[in-house]
Amino acid sequence: MRWRAERWLRSVLHVYFRFARAMTLGVRGLVIDPEGRIFLVRHTYVSGWQFPGGGVELGETIGEALARELAEEGNIEIVDPPILHGVYFNARASRRDHVAFFVVRSFRQSRAPEPNREIAASGFFALDALPPDTTPATRARLAEVMSGAPRSERW
Repeated sequence: MRWRAERWLRSVLHVYFRFARAMTLGVRGLVIDPEGRIFLVRHTYVSGWQFPGGGVELGETIGEALARELAEEGNIEIVDPPILHGVYFNARASRRDHVAFFVVRSFRQSRAPEPNREIAASGFFALDALPPDTTPATRARLAEVMSGAPRSERW
């Protein structure tokens, strides 16, 4: 049932974006703390644990979008410029969706975020202790960055 609701909501949003934008562009951030733990979020409207991120708004750069999303979803402030790891085609979302994926190693977190209407839970996790329902795309990007797996062009 939840899967159907998620799929329906995604479809509605992408129909809207189809008319509002010729292409959708999102950002995601792999935030790595000094202990090598990974920051992940679990959204209220989609299953699984994943990197924080979201859509790039009109008039916003991808860097500004990343900074905004990390602040909104994790109370995370970027200190040094993040590294762009890659831009991916996200066919699971739509035939027009792309994700700019950054690695963030220098940041401040003012406090742990509280759950809200968008973020059900969040936290830092060791690579060998990821939540069981961490999404396949999240695991694939972690393998690329942390283990040197070949980089894909698809999210």
